[in-house]
This record gives sequence, structure tokens and C-alpha cells, in this order.
Amino acid sequence: MLQLIRTKQKTFIVRVIFWVIIAAFVGTVFLVWGRGGDSGPAGTNAALQVNETKIAYEEYKSAYSNLYNLYQGIYRESFTPQLEKQLNLPQKAIDQLIGQALMMQEAEKTGFDVSKDELVASIATYPAFQEDGKFSRDRYIQVLNYERISPEQFEASQRRQLLVDKLREQLQQNISVSAKEIEESYRAENDKINLNFVRLLPASFENKVKIENEALEAYFKEQQEDFRQPERISLRYLQFDPARYEKEIANFADAELERYYRRNIDLFEIKEQAKASHILIKVDKDADAAQKEVRRALAASILQQLHEGADFATLARTKSDDPGSASKGGELGYFGRGTMVAPFDNAVFSMSPGDISELVETDFGYHIIKLEEYIEPGVKTLAESLDAVKNGLRAEKSRQLVYEKAMDAYNINRKSGDLEAAAKANDLGIKETGLFDRTDAIDGIGREEEVIAAAFSLNNGELARPVQTTQGVFLFNIKERQPSIIPELKDVRAAVEAAYRKVKAVELAKETADKLLQNVLAKKSLNTAAKAAKVQVEETGLFSSSYGAFVPRVGSSQELSDAAFALNTESPLGQVVFKQGEGYILISLKQTEKADLKNLGTAEHKKIEDKLLAQKKDAAISDKLKVLKDAAQISIDPSLSNELAGR
Repeated sequence: MLQLIRTKQKTFIVRVIFWVIIAAFVGTVFLVWGRGGDSGPAGTNAALQVNETKIAYEEYKSAYSNLYNLYQGIYRESFTPQLEKQLNLPQKAIDQLIGQALMMQEAEKTGFDVSKDELVASIATYPAFQEDGKFSRDRYIQVLNYERISPEQFEASQRRQLLVDKLREQLQQNISVSAKEIEESYRAENDKINLNFVRLLPASFENKVKIENEALEAYFKEQQEDFRQPERISLRYLQFDPARYEKEIANFADAELERYYRRNIDLFEIKEQAKASHILIKVDKDADAAQKEVRRALAASILQQLHEGADFATLARTKSDDPGSASKGGELGYFGRGTMVAPFDNAVFSMSPGDISELVETDFGYHIIKLEEYIEPGVKTLAESLDAVKNGLRAEKSRQLVYEKAMDAYNINRKSGDLEAAAKANDLGIKETGLFDRTDAIDGIGREEEVIAAAFSLNNGELARPVQTTQGVFLFNIKERQPSIIPELKDVRAAVEAAYRKVKAVELAKETADKLLQNVLAKKSLNTAAKAAKVQVEETGLFSSSYGAFVPRVGSSQELSDAAFALNTESPLGQVVFKQGEGYILISLKQTEKADLKNLGTAEHKKIEDKLLAQKKDAAISDKLKVLKDAAQISIDPSLSNELAGR
């Protein structure tokens, strides 16, 4: 990302990006610690107390905010409110604050200290505080000022972090991984099994369910709420369409244009883009060193021809292995930074228009790239964007105008609920919808949640407050209302029968699976019992425990996976029926394939050792924290507890 910072780019946007990058380095210090001495309106009360340590609301807010920003950066557009709730970031922030407080207390109790030299040396290692690879006090003050952190606050946080680091180092210093542990881990990851399994799906039993009137009536009586028909309404409405009023908005003051432009500056941003062509000499993924060298030599010979004046487009048409661009002379068109694979992307955005690159190696092979054009990031001026600004401002003002007209109509007619008078005053026709419930789309309007919510809160004869949508503003009242009812069985018999069949089919499938398991154990063979029951035996294929909970052709089930890897040649039969998805599964061991330790090379050995060592070190910290937490007195302020409960 730092390649974005080019010396020739002096725009405001680039300077902002530069400071965001710097802040990211410093912000990690406050991910858990917060800003220490900050205090605000809520900072006078403790959000948490861990033994004698009080943690202010500002520290909690800072820890939560930093976690939020961290996960937002990781998940980007996938970071939805639902995911945030699932991650439970407030609780994570509290747990981290408690953990750090306990570790800090233990570090002080153990007698650790941080000297001034250690503190200075640690701060000097931050790249954000360096110029030309050396610590710069001016840069240090600049960055902290930008983050609104005083040197005293930062240094206090850094001192605490160093103390905890010393405790961590002590707790982890004698931890090692034995050769036996490495071998056991390798076997666990690489031993493979192949299962036979039978899957019984309720759907295949539905045609075996017999429908008897008495049983169906009893089922309907017990489950009648499942068949309740929801409240349904229909509307009469007026639609105020902004496009209809745009002609009334003609002239704009310069100040209005300027204000709209500045308020929507992001709409006029010029994205950084490159227009390039390339010649690809493809290299197969399984090519050996000799094959790769042959392909590289071919690419090098083409590059030499280009250096001698050959036409790039002609060579691309005849030599390139990229079928998508070869016919176009290698043209890739315009693309932004980060669109291409990293080596290609890095090469393109370090070139100048007209340049031809050296050989660029990617997973696809060897590329020769020609940069045709480069568009620097920036922002269009108001003069350059005037037509777009006028169009945007006209659309904005027309939306305001229609809302005002709708509100006028509402205020004038809300007591009488007279939609006809509102329609006549605004020269609009009244439209009508069919009946709909809260889950339906509305005829002529679609799935507009605010309209639906407002409609179902209306009383008969009442005029709804105008609702603004992307389609314009809607003013409406109730045309017809049908209350929620539980229908007679005869009116919903088909739906009741279908639901009854599904329920009974599940029972039949489970009964059949249980009987089959008894026969499997009695006959000591899944295949024999399945053949007698005329059910199909399937096979997973070889897989290892590295798959985690996933079992090929079956799905994800930790219970089933654990049971499968507990099977052996002496005890090859699964002892229980597993519920998986909508079906029931019985398993037996068909084949085992033991890992060969001869294949445990040096690189794999080191990889496993590093992984196990990291796990054991993490466990040492977790175990210590559990002991400290169990012995600690921890209290959470009631207002914070209520906030967590309300999420």
C-alpha cells in the first residue's frame, strides 16, 4: 500500500492516506490499553474494576473502537451489523482489558521493571516514528499529535506493554516441543480413513406416511398456530415522484453549487488507474525447474525483440498465451490498484506511460507489460464537475420539494383522512394495491420496509405520515383490512397434510435408522445390514483429521468426525446414529491409510514444531490468566452490563 505514496502526488487525499497508514502503526499500542490518562464525561466512573485496578469508560470505549476498526479492516464490506453482533466485540474488549489488567498486576507483583533505556529503545523501533530508517523526535511528536495522544500517555502505555511482555517471556521461556509430539501431530494430520456410510433422508419416507383423519385433526389442533393466516391490508396511495418536479428547479446560486460539491466530494474523486497491455508466456503449475527455464528463455527472447524495436501488439497477437487479451494486441484496458495479482500490480504501478517492463513472474507464468496510460488519483474541480453538480443538486432539491408537497398534503388532510382532496390539490391520481401481509412485496410499490411498517400501524380512516423512498414519497391510507385468523382445517388441508407428512417422515427415518443400527451391530457389518434393508451404502473417500469437522460427502459434524477417527480395525462400526442436516447417518470404517514418517521432511517438521510451540505458548498464557481470573475480584459497572445485555 505504501507504493501509493509517490513523490509526485501532493493531493490532499494522498496526504490523508499517508497519515492513516502511520496511525495504523501507532494505533496497535492502544488496541487493548486505550489511552491511559484520557478522561471525558464518562471517564470519571470506572467501567470495570479488576482487583484494585479501575478501568475508565474511556479505556473501554477506546479498546472497543480499536477492535471494531481492526475487524472492519479485516472483513471490509463483509463487516455487517450481524457479523459485529456475532463477534461480540464489546465482550472481547472487556475480556482483553481484564486480561491486560491481570497480567499487569502479576508483572508488578513479580518485580519486573522497565528502564528508561528499554522504553526509549522500544519506541525508536516503530517505523512510524522513523525518517530514513532512524528515529525522529519531530516525526514522533507529529504522529502523536495527529492521534491526539500526549507523549506521556503513549510512553505509559508502552511501559505497561513492555512489563507484560516480560511476564509473557517468563511464562513461555521453558516451553518446548518434543520429537514425539511432532510425530503424533503429523500422524493426526496425515493419517487417513475412508468410511462407508448410509444416509436416511426423511423426504424418502414421506410417501410411506398414512394420512388418517383423526390423527390429522389432532395434529392440526396442536399445531394450529403454524397455520395462522396473518393480518392483510390493501392501500390507496399517492406517489410524489421527484422527476416530475425537476423542471421547476432551474437556477442555482454559486454558494449552493459550492456547498453541494464539497458535501459530495467523494462523487468527484478520480480513481487511480492504469491502462496496460501484456504478453503472457504461460508456465504450468506442476512444471519442473527445467521446464520453467525453457519458458523463461522464450519470454526473454520476446523481450529482446521488443528492445530491438518490434511492435508490442503484433508480438502479443502471435506469442501471448492469454486468450482473453492476445487477439486485442495484449490490451487489458483500464484497471485500479489491487485488481491484478501482486507482482503484476506492483510492476504496473511503478512504471511510467510508454515503459515496457522486465520479465514479471506470477503464478500464471512470465509477463511482459507495457503501460499505455496512467491516471493519478485526485479530485475533479467544481468547474470540471459543474454539469454533474447541477444534476445532483437538482435531484436533491426535487426530493426535498416532493417531501414538502407530501407533508403539506398530509398536514392539510390528516384530520379528515381525505386522500381525494390531497390528490386533487397536487394533480395526482390515486393508486390502489392488492392485499398483502407483512412479509409480502406491495403491488406497484415493491418491498419498501418503511411503507409496510407504517401501513400496519395505521388505523382505518387514518392518513399515514409521508414515507420517503428511492421511488419518491408515498402518502396513503387503508383501503381494506383482513384480521389474522386461524383457518378451518378444510381450508388449509393440503398444507396441513404436507406438514404432517414431513413430521412423521422424520419419525420414520429415525425409527428406521435405529433398527438398522441394531442390525448392523448384530450382523457386525454395515454393508450386510444395509443390503438386507435395501438401502444404499456410500463411501466418503480418504480424508484426514486436518479436514476438521468436515466429512466428505456427508457434511460438517464434529461429533461424527471425532467418532470416525476413533474407529479402528478391531472396532470398525459406529455405535450411534448421527443426525446430520435433515438426515440420519450410520458409519463404518472401510479403509485406513497411515502416514509415512519418511515423508516428514525438514520443512514440514519445522512447520509443525512452530505451530505446536505457538499453541503451547498461547496455552501457557491462557492457563495463567484463568488462574489469575479465578482468584480475582472483578466487577462491571451496571450501566455497562445493561449496555451489553441490550445488544
